[in-house]
Amino acid sequence: MFLRFNTRKKDGKEHRYWSIVENRRLRTDRVTQRTVFYLGEINDTQQAAWRKQLEAFDETTQRPEQIALFPEDREIPADALNGLRVKLSELTLERPRVFGDCWLACRLWDELYLTEFWRKRLPDGKAEVSWVKVLELLTVRQLVAPGSKWHLHRRWFLSSAMDELLDEDFAVAAKNRLYECLDIIDTHRAALFTHLQARWKDLFGATYDLLLYDLTSSYFEGEMARAPKARHGHSRDKRSDCRQVVIAVVLTPEGFPMAYEIMPGNTSDKTTLKAFLKKIEAQYGKANRIWIMDRGIPTEEILEAMRCNDPPVGYLVGTPRARWDQFKAEFEKLPWQKLRATIEVKLLAHGDEVYVLAKSTGRRAKEVAMRRRKLAKLLRTLRGLRRTRKRPWKRDTLLLKLGAARKAAGRAWSFVELVLPAARQSVNRDTFRFALLKPKLREAEARDGHYLLRGFRAGDGAGPLWERYMQLSEIEAAFKTLKSDLHLRPIRHHLELRIEAHILICFLAYCLSVTLRRRLAAHAPGLTPRWVLETLAGILMLDVHVPLADGRELVLPRYTQPEPEHRLILEKLGWELPPQPPPRIRAAQVPPPASNGPTRS
Repeated sequence: MFLRFNTRKKDGKEHRYWSIVENRRLRTDRVTQRTVFYLGEINDTQQAAWRKQLEAFDETTQRPEQIALFPEDREIPADALNGLRVKLSELTLERPRVFGDCWLACRLWDELYLTEFWRKRLPDGKAEVSWVKVLELLTVRQLVAPGSKWHLHRRWFLSSAMDELLDEDFAVAAKNRLYECLDIIDTHRAALFTHLQARWKDLFGATYDLLLYDLTSSYFEGEMARAPKARHGHSRDKRSDCRQVVIAVVLTPEGFPMAYEIMPGNTSDKTTLKAFLKKIEAQYGKANRIWIMDRGIPTEEILEAMRCNDPPVGYLVGTPRARWDQFKAEFEKLPWQKLRATIEVKLLAHGDEVYVLAKSTGRRAKEVAMRRRKLAKLLRTLRGLRRTRKRPWKRDTLLLKLGAARKAAGRAWSFVELVLPAARQSVNRDTFRFALLKPKLREAEARDGHYLLRGFRAGDGAGPLWERYMQLSEIEAAFKTLKSDLHLRPIRHHLELRIEAHILICFLAYCLSVTLRRRLAAHAPGLTPRWVLETLAGILMLDVHVPLADGRELVLPRYTQPEPEHRLILEKLGWELPPQPPPRIRAAQVPPPASNGPTRS
């Protein structure tokens, strides 16, 4: 084994990057060279290549020493002071751990100035480990490998390079420290988003005059007796068996969150908007904003209040089809405007508001297929209920089975007409019949693919209004990221303060993710944050242990050489990996006493 370097000119300077290389003889008797480990740039001196030295910290003497890296069969030059012989033939590689994704997450944390923000609000006092570093650890882990705090404490921290990145030992991942951090962070939520708003404006020129508003839910595991907001309600996660909380979120079309609110799990969508309007105005001031929402959120009372506000608050919302019937005759007089191959729109002005009727051939095909699939299943079920049996059912048994069929069919149930047996009649083909309401079905299919938008001070033209409304898909993507990638659900905490802190950490991780996404959109639009993180996770860190001639050990923490795809990502982001961590000298390890083998009692 021997040392080899490659030179590279950068910024007008020559840099030398070192590797440990060994010769290997092949079966063909040809000798080839294999890179055992990449050491990086050891020093910047102008000495000859074979006399390169580096400084290592001696844990025994508590001072740095100059260590010359020479193979055992090579003479140490006379003028090499403090030179110690190393045994490259006994080199070992230990403790492989993930580095690249953790480093990227920490880099995003620094880009948002989160250390400076939290340092002002989380005083450490006499604490051994900074609260800010504990919070950074929790956030980074939530982004790159979400899981429980227990797993972070017992497994993940030791399998990551966060000790080098945070410059902290295992104390930063102490279990009590992790949970205590959860108790002190949520009170700073409003100030955090105000800080992030200013930072995103500096980084990306973000504007906040167009807001997306929607609600989601996150369920719990357990009874949650000590969490007053944990209630049964409409579950967007299809987990009606679990208690949940409702989370209202305000985002920009770029995905930047401005605020969120945690509400009881049985909160109705229609009751949330009024309080949130006041919250945004109190936090960010009054402005001419436009709120984009799905139907079912605003009530007529809220929309009237938004129009009468000072200054008026614009909106663009989905509208139930019943209002389409109100303006059907007027819409029929207007021509369609083609926006895309599958999208056509019409614009109707009515007082201070405008209405946009949109028609999508793709949406129509989807709605027709879904309804027909539901109807086909319902009809098969009804035919099965009409089968002749040796012991005919009673009417009550039939009603129970029809109730289950109705629940499964959803809206498709309204297209079937039933004739039920009388109170004391048994169920047979004569007493129980059904029929498909074909005129009603044809009327519904004529409406498929159509949807109505309602706007106030939301812009001009049917096309721009439709484009703005389609940006609601951004908030759906945010919910998907929070729930799938960042494990917002299920919530495993039981105390309300820690529940809120868990959600805040998930949003902090999402803020790092959306910051990365905006950078990628500008420089590498085909890449996603998740793919970038998973790819950079391939850059590992290992400890290179090189025994010294005096029995001590030189330890060099080194991350592996980036592969071409890693270098491409870093080039697109305009970032460079940090310098390799400093080496250190460790005292000789005393071997453990020999074991006599297991005993049996």
